[in-house]
Amino acid sequence: MKKGIIFDLDGTLWDSSEQVVEAWNEVLLRYPDLNRQITAADMQSYMGKTMYDIAAMMLPDTDVSLRNKIMDECCENEHIYLEKHNGTLYPHLEAALKKLKQMGYQLYIVSNCQDGYIQLFLRVNKLEAYFDDIECQGRTGRPKSDNIALVVQRNALDRAFYVGDTLLDMQSADGAGVPFIHAAYGFGKPDRDTYRISSIAELTELMDKI
Repeated sequence: MKKGIIFDLDGTLWDSSEQVVEAWNEVLLRYPDLNRQITAADMQSYMGKTMYDIAAMMLPDTDVSLRNKIMDECCENEHIYLEKHNGTLYPHLEAALKKLKQMGYQLYIVSNCQDGYIQLFLRVNKLEAYFDDIECQGRTGRPKSDNIALVVQRNALDRAFYVGDTLLDMQSADGAGVPFIHAAYGFGKPDRDTYRISSIAELTELMDKI
C-alpha cells in the first residue's frame, strides 16, 4: 500500500507571516496614495486564501487590475525578502519528517500560494529530500481541493491524509475525499471534531494509531 501525508505550508510547516508582512509593506510604500500598511494579524487572517482573494481583502476599494498588480509585486518582493530573512520552522519539523519517511510515508505539500513559494521554502530550509511532490494554486489555477486530489492521483496513493491549520484546509480535504488532520498550533480551527495535533512532533504518534 502506498500511503502519503500531504501538508499545507503556512501555519503548518512554518510561520513566515512576520517576514511576508515586511516584504508586502515595502511594496505598499510604493503606492502612497493608498495609505495602506498591513499587520501580522492581517496576514494571519489572509493565510490559506488565494493570492488575488487576499488582494481583494487587503485593498477592497482599489481597482481590481491595480490591486492584482500590487499583489504580483508583493509576491515577487516576498521571494526576494525570504531568501535573506527566513521564516520560522515549527519545532522538531525535520525530525518529524525524517521519522515519517522511515515509517513508509510519502510526503507532499499543497498550498494556495503562488508558484515558487513552496520551492523557496524547501530550498532555504534544505528540506527538498523529504518531499516527493508539490502543487499550488499559482501553478494550476485550481482550488486546493482539486490540487490535493491531483497529488493523490498522480502519485497513485492508496491512502492519504491532509494536514492543515484552517477551516478552508479541512473543507479542501473534504472536497478531495481525504481525512483531515488539524494542526492546532497554526492560524485557524475547524468547525467540527477531527484528528488533531498540537505540535508537528505529535504527527508521528498519531500516524502510528490511525
